[in-house]
Amino acid sequence: MRYAKIMARHRAAGLLLVTSLGVAMLFATRSVAGNEDDHGMVARGAGTTIIHGGTGPSGGFVPVLTTLAFHAERSGVGVTGEFECLALAPDAATGKGSGQFTDNAMYVTGQITGATVSGDTATLTGTARITGLGEGIDVPFTFVVHSGGPGATAVLTVNTLAFSFHEVLVQGSIEVHH
Repeated sequence: MRYAKIMARHRAAGLLLVTSLGVAMLFATRSVAGNEDDHGMVARGAGTTIIHGGTGPSGGFVPVLTTLAFHAERSGVGVTGEFECLALAPDAATGKGSGQFTDNAMYVTGQITGATVSGDTATLTGTARITGLGEGIDVPFTFVVHSGGPGATAVLTVNTLAFSFHEVLVQGSIEVHH
């Protein structure tokens, strides 16, 4: 009899625990499909890209890899978000070391203050602090992104340079919300 009471208590405690966890998961998780409201999300993404054409003809077509992360959402006062992009180039153009991306060519860190969406494309604007190529403080930038995984494209333009960076995502993902 005593054993039966102990087992009943254990079952009740276990049932309470499982029910509590289920309720917590119901209110605290996102669905696998990701179809729920993203509370004003405009665009977000992170990953590794390669700059199409690398450093270009004047730079000897040395490859450049970037690590980028960004998010932009609508708020009561407009659009807010952050943008980060670190561009790395190899120390040597060919031969030993040419596959080791260790030289900081450019770092862009800024605030996103504007966004427009057309289909699967978002145009994000803001100002950034830039070190390396195109360095400056409060430099206006435009970042045009297309939804997708590897193969998706993006274009970064900063007002301190006369050319844009055409990037192809090799790892990661970019989401644009309509």
